[in-house]
Amino acid sequence: MSFSSNIGISPRKLRYDVYSYSYQQDSKTPLVISVLASLIERTLARNERIGRKCGLSVKQNNGSKTRVRVFDCNETPDMTIQSYLERIFRYTRAGPSVYVVAYVYIDRFRQLLPEFRITSRNVHRLLITTIMVASKYVEDMNFRNAYFARVGGITTEEMNTLELEFLFLMNFKMHDT
Repeated sequence: MSFSSNIGISPRKLRYDVYSYSYQQDSKTPLVISVLASLIERTLARNERIGRKCGLSVKQNNGSKTRVRVFDCNETPDMTIQSYLERIFRYTRAGPSVYVVAYVYIDRFRQLLPEFRITSRNVHRLLITTIMVASKYVEDMNFRNAYFARVGGITTEEMNTLELEFLFLMNFKMHDT
């Protein structure tokens, strides 16, 4: 299941943004962050309208049931998806390719776990987790989990748990094709 978008950004412009990004740039947020925010916000709005519950039990290949409620939080952060992604970018300086891979992970996660719905209760934790995992996969130098946790507004223990659960739910298949 892939996301569709009508946000009026040409593939050429997005491709230029992804491949021409310089890590020394301090001026502006890459376009890919706005695109990702738009796609996630659209999915979030659709799921909120549908009103389906997220975090349902999911049958794994080995027959054990795993809960994806680990991504749910009791209080929804008072921050837009765009602001949250900009915050992550500002403090981690992860390149645009990290956000593309994080989006691939979210899409694959939704395919593997069709019962899972992105909601306001889990979207921020899902984003910080997928961006951290994508950063570890794509980039040579990375911050520690504790730093990502601070940037994401959660504890280090929560960050470690989210990463571990995400990797197991994805069957450790992080290679993107």
